[in-house]
Amino acid sequence: MVKQLMGTTEDWVPALLRIALGGVMFPHGAQKLLGWFGGYGFVGTMEFLTGMGMPAVIAFLVIIGESIGALALMLGFLTRFCAFSLTLIMVGAIGLVHWQNGFFMNWGGQAAGEGFEYHLLMMALGVVLMVRGGGSWSIDGLLTKRR
Repeated sequence: MVKQLMGTTEDWVPALLRIALGGVMFPHGAQKLLGWFGGYGFVGTMEFLTGMGMPAVIAFLVIIGESIGALALMLGFLTRFCAFSLTLIMVGAIGLVHWQNGFFMNWGGQAAGEGFEYHLLMMALGVVLMVRGGGSWSIDGLLTKRR
């Protein structure tokens, strides 16, 4: 089971993808967990998400997934699990918030909210990482080679 979850190859492409996905996601998680980059911080984000009707346990998992999960993904630790978690979070973000705003991002500030094109790209990266694993320079690779 460990091999299925953490097994990977020495391919550099998944390494690049996991660093990109985690690196883009981490600032969003840092907003939610730490209040960095103009975010609400943990308490404020919990209040915001539960105020939208999200169960507290799901709100907590979103915060941890986008912050700690993004860091773990960049390091290549539990890559498939972290990629699955972030992909699931993106599905939830589309369904709960962004679907109603259409496909396109709000580059000009003219629309009511942000579309879901960014989320689709994040999901695509997540799916590739779920299939391929963390690639070269990953903790997953180091741990499975030693076994």
